[in-house]
Amino acid sequence: MDPLPHILLVDDDATTNFINEDLLTKLKVSTQIQVATSGEQALALLTQPPPYVPTLLLLDVAMPGMGGIAFLEAFCKLPPAQQAATVIVVLTTSMDSRDLSRIDELPIAGLASKPLTREKINTLLQLHFQRQLPEA
Repeated sequence: MDPLPHILLVDDDATTNFINEDLLTKLKVSTQIQVATSGEQALALLTQPPPYVPTLLLLDVAMPGMGGIAFLEAFCKLPPAQQAATVIVVLTTSMDSRDLSRIDELPIAGLASKPLTREKINTLLQLHFQRQLPEA
């Protein structure tokens, strides 16, 4: 499988970031994995000169400060070409109905429940990148 050029993990939980980064690295999903611990930090990466354009962005919703929904609202203000180059998947444990209805209005490719697994990653790769992990 050709690895994705860039993945950005956005989650305030260090353990979740470690586990997800470790799994993505072991599965050779990407040649570069970046971690942001807040929506503000992720937005700063995306708006720095030159802007960082991840191929896949895995986003937590419930974060202190700029949470996932506020991040997505700010993401909508980025240049259209930059938005189109990034597939965003929201990672969640559970969401209330207000968050779910608001997320439906924002530019995400899908939802995945935490924790990430090999099977969930493989499904994301198939759905959004027409790629598949090699057999285990």
